[in-house]
Amino acid sequence: MSTSTTESVAPAHASRHMYRLVIAASLGNALEWFDLLVYGYFAVTISKLFFPVADETVSLLLTLGTFGASYLVRPLGAIVLGGYADRAGRKASLVISILLMLVGTFLTAIMPTYASIGIAAPIAILLARLMQGFSVGGEFGSSTAFLVEHGPERKGYLASFQWAGQGLAALLASAFGVALTGWLTPQQLQAWGWRVPYFFGLLIGPIGFYIRSHVPETPEFLRSKPTRTPVRDLFRQNWDRVFLAIGAVIVSTSSNYLILYMPTYAIKQLHLPQSTGFVATLVGGAILMVGAPIVGHCSDKIGRSSIMLATTVLFLLTVYPIFVWLTTHASMAVIILAVAWITILKTGYSGALPSFMADVFPAQTRVTGMSISYNIGVPIFGGFAPFFITSLIALTRSNMAPSFYMMFTAVLGLVSLLIAQARLKIR
Repeated sequence: MSTSTTESVAPAHASRHMYRLVIAASLGNALEWFDLLVYGYFAVTISKLFFPVADETVSLLLTLGTFGASYLVRPLGAIVLGGYADRAGRKASLVISILLMLVGTFLTAIMPTYASIGIAAPIAILLARLMQGFSVGGEFGSSTAFLVEHGPERKGYLASFQWAGQGLAALLASAFGVALTGWLTPQQLQAWGWRVPYFFGLLIGPIGFYIRSHVPETPEFLRSKPTRTPVRDLFRQNWDRVFLAIGAVIVSTSSNYLILYMPTYAIKQLHLPQSTGFVATLVGGAILMVGAPIVGHCSDKIGRSSIMLATTVLFLLTVYPIFVWLTTHASMAVIILAVAWITILKTGYSGALPSFMADVFPAQTRVTGMSISYNIGVPIFGGFAPFFITSLIALTRSNMAPSFYMMFTAVLGLVSLLIAQARLKIR
């Protein structure tokens, strides 16, 4: 074989290898988000089937509260699985997390309703959510570290596929929402239609498990000397970085769950057809899927913190006018444009976030640090965001409540980013 031929094959082989690593890390994340989005998108239907009470608002709050409760065990999953990843390797943790996610998805897909088994139905749904919450506690940190440590020269681009996978999940979940609400009667949707996306999600898991079982461990982890006490080392040496990383997560997670809430908002507050919100989030998913790698690539060139600061300011300045426009001109076209704009800003912020967080922590405690900070920030500001927003609307009797929540989190995120930029010198 000639030298020129060898040189042409090697990059191609390297590219195939890198794409395989991206798929291995992203599929589990996509499955996680697909399941979460389906639950959020079909919250109104699930509330009637598993949490039936006389007051529809209370029923919906119980459903969203269960959604949020699954996030309470995420910090525990972050400690256990994140610590395991820093001791035994990123690959080992990724394999365990996707197996646990599959079990939770399967239980939700086959669960009888309240009408069939009574109070056992909502309890079982809660247990399935808690299992998934634990499993995904180590998913973000492990998969992000897996990507950035396999390609440190392009870590912004590679880590951004975390959100490209979420965009794909949103695209698929929204497509199911549009198709099922458009093709099925309300009775069919309530009887069996809502289960279809969960069974589809079960098809993704085995593929992800197989790929994750056949990828190599990261070179950086193999070169490093793993600590036997990553949690203790993290809080002894880098406790301040945990708080800064939590602050960095706030804007990404609050905006994400604001988008997730839009189908419920369209039905309950704007009195639009159920399919309207799904069409809007489908467009948003496409934007995130395509835009995140572009932002990640740019973050390798011009820096991560500058991109994140700019999008945070835009959130603060534009989210209130967006909701004024949305509530005064409620229609499918307007809600699509509103969700598209929010998603563009979310994509700009989140596309740079994973690699930013990886830069915050050293390799020995990287997964533990990212997992704990991510899974504290997400439950507080994301998992309970639909519950908080619904409660704020009921309390203030204002359809503008979602914008108030987003502006509040933007201020918190802005302060955290400025401190991190000054103290850690992350560009």
